[in-house]
Amino acid sequence: RETASGGGGGGGGYHGGGRHHGGYGSTSVYVGNLAYETSWQDLKDHMRAAGNVDQANVLTSDDGRSKGCGIVQYQKPQEAARAIRELQNSELHGRPIFVREDREQGGGHHHGGGGGGGG
Repeated sequence: RETASGGGGGGGGYHGGGRHHGGYGSTSVYVGNLAYETSWQDLKDHMRAAGNVDQANVLTSDDGRSKGCGIVQYQKPQEAARAIRELQNSELHGRPIFVREDREQGGGHHHGGGGGGGG
């Protein structure tokens, strides 16, 4: 039956079935625009707002300096999806962080720019 078009960003509530539905099979997210002083612990604490974080890594270059980005692994794909929805542009150490699906792991089927993230 017809459903009235609700506000954007529904779709988070698939419990079992539609795993391939929105491409959210991934439990990890990529976080960019981190301040150089942000540690994995800071990142993990911040990203916990969306769910249970298994692991948080800040990527560093060979000399040990932060590259200003990291990967956060959640326990469930729904939590990763929520992080992308709710923590995008949230502030960590005075900078708005950038959160998107981590495409390195698993979901290699869609490459290219990060599709309609509605402004």
